[in-house]
Amino acid sequence: MANTKKQVSHKGRVDIDRDILLSIINLAAKEINGVESLTNGYLPWYKKIVKPKSEGVSIKFDANSTLKVDVYVKVYIGYSVPDVAYKVQENIKNSLNSMVGLKPGKINVHVYGVVCDKAEAGANA
Repeated sequence: MANTKKQVSHKGRVDIDRDILLSIINLAAKEINGVESLTNGYLPWYKKIVKPKSEGVSIKFDANSTLKVDVYVKVYIGYSVPDVAYKVQENIKNSLNSMVGLKPGKINVHVYGVVCDKAEAGANA
């Protein structure tokens, strides 16, 4: 008789740190051509002090454990805003799926501003 190896799979729980998800989303958004930066400009001043790590990304899990992502970006002038937003959504979805096996429910991209050139972007920072 041949030796057989039984593979027993146990259902378990995998915990992913919130900061890891924020970092993956942040990097995925910044990889897209046309994205100047992510911004916390939408937050009130007191939350900017408390949540410096979130840099333009807000994540929430609903009752069904589905991830909802909100990303706030500034886009360079000359790029199509709908195209940039779509590419950001797709890149975030693909990055989360490939890196941590997570399929987000909604990915909302909020364009918070348009930057004319790199010199002006540095002056406004």
